[in-house]
Amino acid sequence: MNYEDTICAIATPAGMGGIAVARVSGPHTVDIVARRWQGKPLDTMPSHTAHLGRITDSQGHLLDQVVLTLYRGPHSFTGEDVIEIACHGSTWIQQQLLATLIDAGCRLATGGEFTRRAVMSGQMDLSQAEAVADVIAAQSQASARLALNQMRGGLSSELAALRERLLHFVALMELELDFSEEDVEFADRSQVTALASEIEQKISRLAHSFDAGNAIKGGVPVAIVGQTNAGKSTLLNALLHDDRALVSDIHGTTRDVIEDTITMGGTLFRLIDTAGIRHSDDVIEAMGIERSFSKLDAARLVLWVIDGTTALDQVQAFGQQIIPHCHDKHLIAVVNKTDLADVRPIVAALPQLMPDDAHIVAISAHTEADVQRLQQVIVEAALPQVDDDTVIITNARHYQALTRAGEAIRRTLDGLRDGLPGDLVSQDIRECLHHLGTITGQITTDEVLGQIFAHFCVGK
Repeated sequence: MNYEDTICAIATPAGMGGIAVARVSGPHTVDIVARRWQGKPLDTMPSHTAHLGRITDSQGHLLDQVVLTLYRGPHSFTGEDVIEIACHGSTWIQQQLLATLIDAGCRLATGGEFTRRAVMSGQMDLSQAEAVADVIAAQSQASARLALNQMRGGLSSELAALRERLLHFVALMELELDFSEEDVEFADRSQVTALASEIEQKISRLAHSFDAGNAIKGGVPVAIVGQTNAGKSTLLNALLHDDRALVSDIHGTTRDVIEDTITMGGTLFRLIDTAGIRHSDDVIEAMGIERSFSKLDAARLVLWVIDGTTALDQVQAFGQQIIPHCHDKHLIAVVNKTDLADVRPIVAALPQLMPDDAHIVAISAHTEADVQRLQQVIVEAALPQVDDDTVIITNARHYQALTRAGEAIRRTLDGLRDGLPGDLVSQDIRECLHHLGTITGQITTDEVLGQIFAHFCVGK
């Protein structure tokens, strides 16, 4: 990639709108734009100021009246001189604006090239750059918070602190090699062991947070399961405030899964209404029931919808089918049809059947009584509390690197316990440092960078 080029692209979404913004970045930004600019001279324009003027084509004909904003490097997004040109949102004007900039000396940017230049110039590290894409793609308050925290350097700061402490000890251990004949020990092994143990716990915590982080980023999968005619589809409609699923008194109406999304408490949830679970000789219904168990196994949270008019022994028998699939999930028993029956006997018996951390909520999906309370329980049970300082892993690449770093630091602990020589122990520490460094980009390759930025839009 040639960083001597000056690049340009439309930074706003494709299509027609009120305005569009073209972004230009590179060593010749000011000179190139000046060839097409009519207004205050760019060479005297202060950084971080916006000015009204005109853009012309190569023949000097007026193309559009625009607002030009100048950011002088290194105090810009890319670290280079950057100019953003806000024009009218006509698709023709956007195309002609790019054409006249290219004719004046720019090159059309590739996907993510602006952000890649920001990384290469030291404006941000690789994990922060990936967070830029996550901020753009955020579909809920929770996912936006996590991405913004990472973009501000939350993950980078935590990893930098770990690497700095490890580097100190590995340097001391490798220094011992220069004095091997004198049998000198610069790095106190008990201190190294304590540090490695502490870092292993922190790496493990970050790696284990990926499950929650991935759910926040993509939407928490919630399986709505139960016997036929328990009110699963009615509950889905009540949560969505829409007649999304067909509701009928006939058993086996839902024969396939129905999915939709909703934001509750700032978090995106993917609600999955499944076919009622029962024995069926109907081939199609049986296939739907098989899919119900598949979705149940893949869910993070399970809403077990119980017909409050059903006999208690039937509830207990069905619970023995459902609960074994929920040992690693958040389970909420939703006792439905409070408008038709006294559900207190079922509610009183359920704690004996369910895990200690499960919840029980009695509702009427038909009248929507206590559905709002159920929503609160779903939000509280599904995910840890996310605030502006929470560091949670949402990126699969980061998770893989942390997993490998964790394996290396555990080998370090084993080596220290077994009394291995310092050079062998330091090799495992260096491997841990390597994997942590790949997250922030301190250690990377052009191939990795290409894969990451290929998924960015052209103007970012």
